[in-house]
Amino acid sequence: MTDFKRALLGNGSSRSARANPVDGCPLTAAFAAIGGKWKLILIYWLAESPKHFAALRRLVPDISQKVLTQQLRELEADGIVNRKPTGRIPSPVEYSLTEYGQGLIPLLQSIRDFGREHLSRRSKVDV
Repeated sequence: MTDFKRALLGNGSSRSARANPVDGCPLTAAFAAIGGKWKLILIYWLAESPKHFAALRRLVPDISQKVLTQQLRELEADGIVNRKPTGRIPSPVEYSLTEYGQGLIPLLQSIRDFGREHLSRRSKVDV
């Protein structure tokens, strides 16, 4: 079985970061690590406090279990999220931001501020 398949099965094999699709482009590297529909939302909730998988499912109800698992594995592979089993198998797993991942909190706050301003501007235009 390949390392990739073992990683998908979640047997604790070490995962490596995904390759940057455009060599040397920092913006593309950032989007590869935190882009997409769910990653920043997951980082937002994990910035508040560590969460179990089930808690993340409740906080982000529109995400499927498969996609949540995939996004968390990618964030873990990029060193943004820690995954910590909390008991014997099958055990609940707790996710938290790594020190490196906590560096995203100011970026998240800036995006949130932009979102509030954007919503405000749009509501004035729609009236």
